[in-house]
Amino acid sequence: MSVVLPTALLTDQYELTMVRAALAAGTADRRSVFELFPRRLPDGRRYGVVAGVGRALDAIERFRFDEEAIDFLRGRDVVDDATAEWLAGYRFSGDVWGYPEGEIYFPGSPLVVVEGGFAEAVLLETVLLSIYNHDCAIASAASRMTAVAEGRPCIEMGSRRTQERSAVAAARAAWVAGFTATSNLEAGRRWDIPTRGTAAHSFTLLHDSEADAFRAQLAALGEETTLLVDTYDVEQAIRTGVELTSGRLGAVRLDSGDLPVMARNVRALLDSLGATSTRIIVTSDLDEWNIAALASAPVDGYGVGTALVTGSGHPTSGFVYKLVARATDADPASPLVPVAKKSTDKISVGGRKHALRRLDADGVAEAEVIGVGAPPQGDANDRPLLVELVRGGEVVGAEPLDAARERHLRSRSELPLEALKMSRGEPAIETLWLEADGDAQANPFQH
Repeated sequence: MSVVLPTALLTDQYELTMVRAALAAGTADRRSVFELFPRRLPDGRRYGVVAGVGRALDAIERFRFDEEAIDFLRGRDVVDDATAEWLAGYRFSGDVWGYPEGEIYFPGSPLVVVEGGFAEAVLLETVLLSIYNHDCAIASAASRMTAVAEGRPCIEMGSRRTQERSAVAAARAAWVAGFTATSNLEAGRRWDIPTRGTAAHSFTLLHDSEADAFRAQLAALGEETTLLVDTYDVEQAIRTGVELTSGRLGAVRLDSGDLPVMARNVRALLDSLGATSTRIIVTSDLDEWNIAALASAPVDGYGVGTALVTGSGHPTSGFVYKLVARATDADPASPLVPVAKKSTDKISVGGRKHALRRLDADGVAEAEVIGVGAPPQGDANDRPLLVELVRGGEVVGAEPLDAARERHLRSRSELPLEALKMSRGEPAIETLWLEADGDAQANPFQH
């Protein structure tokens, strides 16, 4: 049985020192609204993908300060006695709204809205940013890969290229964005994602001959297995694999060389040997541009590692978590007033946000509409984007991971065609800002 660890120390020290000071000042319980959002997309990207929502909800439920954690904080003089006592009874009791998992997002999208007392809400900042910044980066890269794969299956196989626990999260995010399987067994166990894997070059090198290695693999895994054919001579390996299976070999994997040329040559050889149903899987440090370059090649599937688990050049999403409104005093009935940061290039927009996706008559996305202080009004086919995730401290927005996967495919299909171009470009749709009275507001994040 795995041990479920609390998440409270997956945070930065200044979250605790703010709580300590706010408790002493009498402002810790002021009703506050925090928002997690991107000021912009990673350079050159046309859209982003929301992932990690389920993991974030789990983290909120497990955000507890046990005796060992409190003793550690006392020993470092991070907290005083009053703060330690408050932390011992900590349970998030507020409300959370957010974009559901698998949804598309754009600059300014209010991906998470957290409302509660200042102290209880500010404590969630680091853990939420950690999860969303990582998982959304992976899912955004994965979505570009599955889009250009055009229905050919993509397998996540990047575990050895990242930290061991982030590998599990990366496999989950890739699944949300359309990957069909993972090599990571923990991801398979925890998230019920299909797992795949056969053999590496070391298995071939272990045996006295390539034929002996293939025989052993076929005996263990059956004729539907995938043989790695570029340890020595590709053509000879294929001939051996086809002969050993009487043409019934499931697949061959290419892990090096000029993949478009090799794929065409391998397809021709397989067909000439009668192995017309044998599939060709390619790996070898693929990214979305490599996959796009293989679009016309006779490739049946892709295995993607390093580029995927590092966000294909953008390993974080650039999200921030900012206070946007707070009560005038500790009275729960006190009105909320907008607050905002005005630092150059790091501004925030005061006031509670609401969002919808504006669609044209054909169901194609036209704009991300953000209402400041009140929900924007849409027509019959526009989609509100925020859903309730936590109510009064209780998670209400949990859903099966497959629901997020299906949502992503639907949401991506709404985007205009230029959204799927691999060339660098601006966001696929514009973000419109509306005041509470419905009047347009200038885009606060426009360069």
